[in-house]
Amino acid sequence: MNRPLVAIMSGAGISTDSGIPDYRGPHGLWRKDPDAEKLVTYEYYMGDPEIRRRSWQMRRKNRTLQAEPNAAHRAVAELERSGVPVRVITQNVDGLHQLGGMPGRKVLELHGSARRVVCTECHAQGAMEDALARVTAGEEDPPCLECGGILKSATVMFGEQLDPAVLGEAVAISKACTVFIAVGSSLRVQPAAGLAGVAADHGARLIIVNAEPTPYDDRADEVIREPIGTALPQLLRVLARQNA
Repeated sequence: MNRPLVAIMSGAGISTDSGIPDYRGPHGLWRKDPDAEKLVTYEYYMGDPEIRRRSWQMRRKNRTLQAEPNAAHRAVAELERSGVPVRVITQNVDGLHQLGGMPGRKVLELHGSARRVVCTECHAQGAMEDALARVTAGEEDPPCLECGGILKSATVMFGEQLDPAVLGEAVAISKACTVFIAVGSSLRVQPAAGLAGVAADHGARLIIVNAEPTPYDDRADEVIREPIGTALPQLLRVLARQNA
């Protein structure tokens, strides 16, 4: 008998215990400083060297690269190691699922990775740490070392589309899974939010773990409002026992 496939879609709420702020939540950065949104908006970034300089300084001060996985990230990896088939679909760009022990090939990063940079001209990629070292050394807007083009974080900025191949794989996983857990996501940002509906439409048990109500709560088999750092590990331990 095949074990059920568990799909876990994570949003910003899973990483707040690691010290990474929720950008869109009630106390998120975009609500406190809407002007900061320009620093991660593709049109502004590409068209204004001053925006790029400010954006690089924002990345240099950002603590994402220093963040460590928390109990929720580790619990996801523990479920995978128990033998239960697990796929992670994350809206986050922090790479903490992989650092927490999930194999990279089982993590789909819908919005890209803040740990990488990409050239907007030749598409060469490199480590964000290397680019930030150049900024610290005095390059305010470091160009691509391959072609001299504009470098940006390998994340999906506002105004950019999701990678269709990554989104397509996420849809396929949502259709195939037996259990779909949406954790730490407002389920308001499309098309990612719609994956919960896709899973429910194809017969998956839908579980939502989030502090605030979501538009999909009425379709969920279970809604958990407890803190993610304790609620998710407990939920995944139960799943592991059920599928041992």
